[in-house]
Amino acid sequence: MNTQVKFRLRFYRDAVIAIGPGKVELLEAIASAGSISGAARQLGMSYRRAWLLLEELNTSLTSPAVVTATGGARGGGASLTEVGQAVIAHYRAIEDKASKAAAQDIHVLTQLLAG
Repeated sequence: MNTQVKFRLRFYRDAVIAIGPGKVELLEAIASAGSISGAARQLGMSYRRAWLLLEELNTSLTSPAVVTATGGARGGGASLTEVGQAVIAHYRAIEDKASKAAAQDIHVLTQLLAG
């Protein structure tokens, strides 16, 4: 059986997913691409979808995870703030610790999944 099991950790703020795997992946892609449009392309999503996810994330936090710069000679861009970097670091640390702590249970559940 070649089943891949992933944690899908999500932090809710009321009914909104404030921080989740898609938003963390988007932050990582923005850090890599240097722009929201580049990150959206990397992730195979529309710019609009990326912008909406980012807007939802930024309004859920005490301060923005990403700052943007408008055009100019070299175009605009986006970069992570300290908050954005912290979101990624802590989210990934929780995933890692949870995976290690639950390794045996994950193994058992994986064995119960239909292949």
